Amino acid sequence: MQDADRRDFLRLAGLAGVAFTAGLFPDRKAAAQGSDFHFVQFSDTHWGYSGPANPDAEHTLEKAVATVNGLANKPDFIVFTGDLTHTTDDPKVRRERMKRFREIVSALNVKDVRFMPGEHDASLDKGEAYKEFFGATNYTFDHKGVHFIVLDNVSDPAAKLGDEQLAWLAADLKQRKPDDRIVVLTHRPLFDLKPDWDWTTADGAKAIDLLMPYQNVVVLYGHIHQENHHMTGHIAHHAAKSLIFPLPAPGSQPKRTPLPYDAAMPGLGTRDVTVAQKVTLVELPVTKG
Repeated sequence: MQDADRRDFLRLAGLAGVAFTAGLFPDRKAAAQGSDFHFVQFSDTHWGYSGPANPDAEHTLEKAVATVNGLANKPDFIVFTGDLTHTTDDPKVRRERMKRFREIVSALNVKDVRFMPGEHDASLDKGEAYKEFFGATNYTFDHKGVHFIVLDNVSDPAAKLGDEQLAWLAADLKQRKPDDRIVVLTHRPLFDLKPDWDWTTADGAKAIDLLMPYQNVVVLYGHIHQENHHMTGHIAHHAAKSLIFPLPAPGSQPKRTPLPYDAAMPGLGTRDVTVAQKVTLVELPVTKG
């Protein structure tokens, strides 16, 4: 997508967000393997949360669904990168929240909607309830020449991928060419962003090592409730905003507590991802009202 085309896309989509363009697929031969497309990333909706950090928590997800449904340029698909629901010790309440979450997002006017768990969904029962409602916690899919890998670094309470999943990842990557375009979707960061805040994956470095031989890789994740852009070698990692409340920048305050609610600048949103010769990230604010 050329710069003029991207500006037209932003105008047609009616977006108020800021575009972030990164040369994540620098190999033009790799970019030529597939067609341009875009998808929307939701993250950290925490359905079931109630508290001062978001006095409109009951309706924020519905507003985000309406915002995405209102895009003039319909996305090819939608992904949710974890923490669909807010944690609870009660298995019955956990399932009630997942059921209600599923009802709300069923209003999305895009047929292809993909999910993955966060620790709030899966760590207390190793993903048992999540699988009942949404299926596998790790899987792959392909879209217009791009290979997507969904990793589960939350079902294990120790925040690990685990040897079995790492072996699965290695086997999948062996089927890829060095210049294939690969997008990894995960909940926690694979690198050590702030381990004492649980912003890491215990064995994430092993996954990055497996991905390193591939020239065109980007990782999209959630968990930290804010934008964050980081490189491990040539691999770019991009965190998404939450739809419940923002968290502080890594290490900016003593504790990892939600930022105070600000109705004028709530810091919430979804993300539109355009995949072309470069990847363009556009943050979509939640529509008011």
